[in-house]
Amino acid sequence: MSTTLSGQGQDRSELQKAIEELVESGFVGVQLRVNDEQGEWVGSAGVRKLGQSAKPLTDGHFRIGSSTKNFVATSVLLLVAEGAIGLDIPADDYLPEFGLDRRITVRMLLQHTSGIFNHTGELYEDGTIVLGVPWQGKEWVDNRFKTYLPEELVRLSLSKPARLAPGRGWSYANTNYVLARLVVEKVTGRSFAEELQRLILGPLGMTGTVTPGASPEIPEPHNHGYYRYEDAGQERTVDVTRQNPSWVGAGGDMISTTRDLHTYFSALMGGKLLPAELLAEMRTPEATVGYGLGVFAQETECGTVFHHNGATMGSAALMYSTLDGSKTLTAGLTWVDDADLSIAPAFQTAQQRFGNEVLCGKLGR
Repeated sequence: MSTTLSGQGQDRSELQKAIEELVESGFVGVQLRVNDEQGEWVGSAGVRKLGQSAKPLTDGHFRIGSSTKNFVATSVLLLVAEGAIGLDIPADDYLPEFGLDRRITVRMLLQHTSGIFNHTGELYEDGTIVLGVPWQGKEWVDNRFKTYLPEELVRLSLSKPARLAPGRGWSYANTNYVLARLVVEKVTGRSFAEELQRLILGPLGMTGTVTPGASPEIPEPHNHGYYRYEDAGQERTVDVTRQNPSWVGAGGDMISTTRDLHTYFSALMGGKLLPAELLAEMRTPEATVGYGLGVFAQETECGTVFHHNGATMGSAALMYSTLDGSKTLTAGLTWVDDADLSIAPAFQTAQQRFGNEVLCGKLGR
């Protein structure tokens, strides 16, 4: 089942074919938006809801997972531009209640070089797993409406040994962004949702983006995501479109649409949000995996592209742009998730394929 809306009457059958192949690889539904020199192309494939034939929405709301981090980083940098936050000031100066290592700066939070333990758990090089907040299997399903306070997540993280000394390496930790969001709230005296509206959503006219906090609701209309798990020897599948995202917090709790993500990322990369020097700082990658301040820099056949994709239970976002914001790809995906992260290889293939083929003009010609 598929539907296509082609901008300016374009026939870009290769784009439609690509998302249909993505559905065949294991996704329930895909909505894709491509903006480039040919105009805008929007399409979808799969189904909106399991067991029904309704076509997926092409501009429905979805949980964007770790793409949230880029919004947090941009908000912090806009406050740096206003003089409210210093990138190289110890985070402890803003959040003294946690007793953070004084070597950890705001920049290290945004770049994942603080070394602190990830509150959602850590996998070490020797295969050792140290658990954090439960986010898998029946335990997560049974507690998917539980509320965690950001302070609770930080204290859990700080109760574990640091992964690395501050500034001595790269280690992805959702807790870095929980702390970064708390810095925003501390220096402004306002909620992150209010600051996001003031700094980004309002100026760009974005109406489909939500910071839900501990609310499990997702605005209509939306496609549906699922979770498969074992319960007393039985395999069960449950609709998890409604879920409380406070377990991941600022590491990945936001909701958006492909239209809003395009509006945002094209403006950001096109230099319409941040001063040039701060955009340059954001896009300067560290050496390990090419992570800047809340954004990945990826080398492709057609030069550097920037992205911050994200995934959470049953839902994911793709958010890509070329250097100047003139070409973007944004997508929302839904699937049947599980504790083994079975969808991960297909998701990885989708990221590689769209990042390279679409932005380098190999698809849709």
